[in-house]
Amino acid sequence: MKPLYVVKVGSATLDRGAVHQEIAALAGRGARVLLVAGGAVGIEQHYAAIGRPMPRLRLANGDEVRYCPPEEMPHLVDAYERVTLPAVEEGLRALGLTAFTAVAARGGLVTGRANRPLKAVTAEGRATVVRDHRAGVPEDVDTVRLNALLDAYDVVCLSPPVRDRDGGVPLNVDADVLAAALANALDADHLRLVTGTAGLLTDPSDPASTLRHAHPGEARQYAGGRMRQKVRAAELALEGGSADVAITGPHTMADPSGWTRFWRTEEPAEDLTLLSRAVGISSVSGDEHELAVYLRDWCTEHGIDAFIDEAGNLVATRGTGERRLLLLGHLDTVPHRWPVEWREDELWGRGSVDAKGCLATFLQVLAAAEVPENGQLRVVGAVEEEISSSKGAFHARDHYPADAVVIGEPSGSGKLTLGYFGLFKLRVTASVSSGHSAGMDAVSAPDALIRVLEDIRDAVRGEASDALSAVIDISCSTGRERHRAVGILNFRVPPDADLATLRKLALDQAGPGVEIEVLRATPGHAGGRTSPLAKVFTRAFGAAGVRPRFVVKKGTSDMNTLATTWRDVPMVAYGPGDSALDHTDEERIGASEARTARTVLADAVTRWFALDEGGR
Repeated sequence: MKPLYVVKVGSATLDRGAVHQEIAALAGRGARVLLVAGGAVGIEQHYAAIGRPMPRLRLANGDEVRYCPPEEMPHLVDAYERVTLPAVEEGLRALGLTAFTAVAARGGLVTGRANRPLKAVTAEGRATVVRDHRAGVPEDVDTVRLNALLDAYDVVCLSPPVRDRDGGVPLNVDADVLAAALANALDADHLRLVTGTAGLLTDPSDPASTLRHAHPGEARQYAGGRMRQKVRAAELALEGGSADVAITGPHTMADPSGWTRFWRTEEPAEDLTLLSRAVGISSVSGDEHELAVYLRDWCTEHGIDAFIDEAGNLVATRGTGERRLLLLGHLDTVPHRWPVEWREDELWGRGSVDAKGCLATFLQVLAAAEVPENGQLRVVGAVEEEISSSKGAFHARDHYPADAVVIGEPSGSGKLTLGYFGLFKLRVTASVSSGHSAGMDAVSAPDALIRVLEDIRDAVRGEASDALSAVIDISCSTGRERHRAVGILNFRVPPDADLATLRKLALDQAGPGVEIEVLRATPGHAGGRTSPLAKVFTRAFGAAGVRPRFVVKKGTSDMNTLATTWRDVPMVAYGPGDSALDHTDEERIGASEARTARTVLADAVTRWFALDEGGR
C-alpha cells in the first residue's frame, strides 16, 4: 500500500503556488495525497464578486467567526466550487497531476453533526444565543469511495462544508479539524497542517520562536486565534493514531526548521528520545523519506555530517581516515503500524525492534564516538530492507566501502550474529487449457502448480537438506484459452549452499505448461568467532558483564547483500531487541536493553579503531 499524506493548506498558501510543487514531490515519491483546502481568501473573493457582505459573529469569549445561517451556505459552497477548488485543480494540472476536487458534502463523502447553539454578543454588547449557525464537526467519512478516488487520481482535494447527518443544508467545519478526521478515518501515515508561520510560535512577535516538539497538552498554551484549531486538530490526529503529525510553515512543508512536530508518547528519559521519535515516524517500506529527513536533521544538530543519498538512504559520517567501519541499519518496517506508546520502561510500536532500536543505537554511538585521525565511522540507514529489492543495501554495497561492518538487526544486547542463511526466491507459473474441472482426468492450474512446487522443494532439499521453504504468495487467473496459477516459493538456504546448483535443480523442473523464474539468489554468509571484529565484541561483552551467545540466523539481512561482492570483509550483526517479536503486534523494546546495547557497541567500536593493522 502506498503511503498516505493528508495535507491541509489554507487558501493564502494555495495562492502562493509553491505548495503545489511540494504536493507534486509527494506524488512523485509514490505517495497518495489527500489535500484539504481552506477557503478564507476564496470566500472573501467570491463575496466581493457577488457584492454580498459576509456576516460575522462575535462570541462571548471575544473571538469573531464567520456567521453561517442556512441562507449563507449556498454562497459558501459556491466560493469553494467556483474559486478555491478550480484554482487548486488548475495549479496541480499545470504540474502534470490528475486531481479530483469537491466539497466534502458532495455525495456524503464526509458527514458531520451540528454544534450546539452559540453564545454570542450583539453589536450593542448584549449576550445572545444563536441557534441557526450552520457549523459542526466531521463525524463519518466514506472511506471506501475516498480510497477508490485516491487510487484513481494523483491528488484528491476536499474542502468544507460537510453533509449534515440530520439533514438540511451542509455544515461548515474547520478545515484543520476536517483534515484530522480524514487522517484518522483513512489511517494516514502523515498529517501536515500548513500555516503562515514557522510552525507554532512560543512568542508570536518572534518568527524564530518555533516550538519544535510537543506532546499532547503542551502546545495549547502557545496557541491563539486560528492556531488553536490547528493544535486541536493535531491532538485529535494523535488520539486517532496518526503516526506522524506536524504543523508546518511558513506557507511550506519543505523546511523542517519551521515545523512543530507532535509526539504521541513521551520518553521516560532524555537518552531515549531518539529511539522514541524514530519509532513514532511511520516508515513502512517505500515510505522512509520522513524518517530519513528527521534523522539527518538530528545528525546535523549533533555535529555529524549527514545527507540522504540517491537511493533514499540516510548516510552519516564522522572522520575521513583510511580505516573504515560501517554500521549498516535500515529505516523501513513491515506494514501495519499502531499508535506508539511507552508502557513503563518499554516502548511499544512498529519498528521498535526491527530495526529502529538498532539504528538509534548506531547514531547515538556515532555522535559520542572518538574517531581517530586515521579512522572513519559511518552509519547508513538503508531503505527497502524489508522487501525483496534491498535497494538501499545494494547502493551501500556499491558506494560505501568498508574494512568491517556491523549490521543493525536485533539479536538482543547479549547476542552476536555471525551470519545468515541465504535467500533463494522463485516465481513459478503453471498453466493448463481452460476447461471444466469436473472433466475426466482434469488437472487444474492450481493442481499443476502444487505438484511442481513440491518437485522443486524436493530437488532443492536433496542438495541442501537444511534449507527452509515457504510458499509466500499464490494467485490464479482464468483466460479464454488458458488457466494460470502463479506461486512465489521462498527458500532460506545455509551459508555453504551452492546457489548455482540450486538454480539448475529448480529450473530443471520446468516443462510444458510450467515456467520458472529466479527472482532472487542471494548467498548466505557466516563469519567465525575469531575475526578481529568478533573479538572486539567479545571483549566489549566481557567489559559490560555480559556472557554472550553467538548465532547464525536462518533469516536473511543486508549482510547477505554486501557479501555478494565484498570479499574478506569481517561482518557481524548486532542490535537490541528480541527478534522473536519482529513483524508481530507485540513488538516492543525495553529501556535497559537499548542502553546495554549502546554500551556494548560503543566499546566495540572504540576497541576496533584501537586495533593495529594485524588485528591485534
